[in-house]
Amino acid sequence: MEHDVALAERLLSGSGAPTVRLYGWAPPAISLGWNQSAEEVDEPSAAAAGIDIVRRPTGGRAILHADELTYSVIMRVTGRHVLAVYDEISRALVTGLQRLGADVAIEKSQPHFPSLYREASAVACFSSSARYEIKHHGRKLVGSAQRRYAAADGSEVVLQHGSILLGPDHLRMVEFLRCSDAVRNRLAEDLRARTTSLSEILGRPVPFAEAADAVRTGFETSWDIRFTGVTSTRLSSAQVVA
Repeated sequence: MEHDVALAERLLSGSGAPTVRLYGWAPPAISLGWNQSAEEVDEPSAAAAGIDIVRRPTGGRAILHADELTYSVIMRVTGRHVLAVYDEISRALVTGLQRLGADVAIEKSQPHFPSLYREASAVACFSSSARYEIKHHGRKLVGSAQRRYAAADGSEVVLQHGSILLGPDHLRMVEFLRCSDAVRNRLAEDLRARTTSLSEILGRPVPFAEAADAVRTGFETSWDIRFTGVTSTRLSSAQVVA
């Protein structure tokens, strides 16, 4: 995620290029939203399970990155409204996911974020909904967050990234929260009821590479672009495929 920030800063300075990255995590990790308290996560329990804890440069709540595909988009957005950017990126994601056969769509809502974040169940990202969400029959498949960077001349760059659920491992997030059993049980029920995964939608396991290829093609089709400099390199913390 530090690399995502570096790419955004380079693009803002004029030395970089718009970029889409798709990657996975090894070992699994919990990412905290930029302003989220680290005290909400039980670090010893996570460490005992071999799960790292990192902080995202974007907002939102905690996400367990395991059996999922993380995407990031870094692009110029000078003068464009935040919701318009969310919509444009979401449409590209939906195009790719539909290539897999997933019946997903963008659902729009207007949540009241201050009251939403006061709920105990809001500790985990996938237990709540933002303004633009990609869902399957009302259940959330993709969680996204965004941050803008501005230069002195008024130009703006956005970093948006999110988690596309391949399997059910995100449900384990409740195991690593500092909360009462009652809150943990409530959150577990919320996650099961409000979320889904590509494997559940399609009724089969969805390999990382297959999902990444479909999402990359979705961006190319939706935005009428072709990627250059595509790489597939194994790193200590991520697999970069686009």
